[in-house]
Amino acid sequence: MPVDLSDILVVGVSSRALFDLEEENAIFEKEGIEGYRTYQLKNENQPLKIGSAFYLVKSLLELNNQANKRIVEIVLMSRNSPETGVRMLNSITQHDLDITRVALSGGEPLAPYIDAYDIDLFLSKDDKDVQTVIDSRACAAASIYAPPQSFNPKDNRVKIAFDADAVLFSDESEHRYKTEGIDAFLKHEKENENNPLKKGPFAELLIKLSRIQDHLPITIELSPLRLAIVTARSAPSHMRVIKTLRKWGVYVDEVYFMGGLSKDKVLEAFGAHIFFDDQEAHLESASKVVPSGKVPYDSSSPMKNIEQSKK
Repeated sequence: MPVDLSDILVVGVSSRALFDLEEENAIFEKEGIEGYRTYQLKNENQPLKIGSAFYLVKSLLELNNQANKRIVEIVLMSRNSPETGVRMLNSITQHDLDITRVALSGGEPLAPYIDAYDIDLFLSKDDKDVQTVIDSRACAAASIYAPPQSFNPKDNRVKIAFDADAVLFSDESEHRYKTEGIDAFLKHEKENENNPLKKGPFAELLIKLSRIQDHLPITIELSPLRLAIVTARSAPSHMRVIKTLRKWGVYVDEVYFMGGLSKDKVLEAFGAHIFFDDQEAHLESASKVVPSGKVPYDSSSPMKNIEQSKK
């Protein structure tokens, strides 16, 4: 009988996002699959170091204990073969992670298996896999940055922070700002304050996270799952964001309208287990203080052309 995952958050996390495998990856790049296989077999009982997504995954899994039922599933996804993947499977046990679903593709891309596992969020260090998932619109997806050197969760609550435009909402408003300027952007947002923003690649994830909060046996204001928006928007464009969330029936705990200020200090104060943004300018500083992931533009989006023209 098929498993119903409609009320369960399913996160697909690549092995390089969950664990720090950069040393092992360097061996693969230098010595090929044979050298990599030999190294992994020799060290398969040595726990892997934690990666950028580790604290997020661990804290999400702890929500199952607080809800007294399974509301989160983690799928470990890797291009390793079953043979070279043993070290990762051992590390799951050694780090006490309640992960039961695993995909070991033996060198094949992971993106085609997103639907098979009913994944809501895909985290990876493979930009091509992430872009494929974003283009397919199968689920939310982000390319994970290297872990910050001194990150340590402030408490046991899960804290997830999102940028607004091109992440939670479509990139239409951001495109208007980039092509028509700030005055045209503010005028349009003010005039359309009561018209909900279109959904972006992370909209359905936010909506599902909001539903997950309802399964936790505590009032939403004190929920162990805390959601925040950290956006470059400011007055008068802020009201459209708040009214859109109301239309979606989504409760967000915190919103910070930065008006172009750097986001890193707010994210550090919030203690985000992960932050999602579309712009490298914000992510370069944010990723130094909290785990961060880049949300790529859809390949068909005009924003993709603008981004590429700057490189």
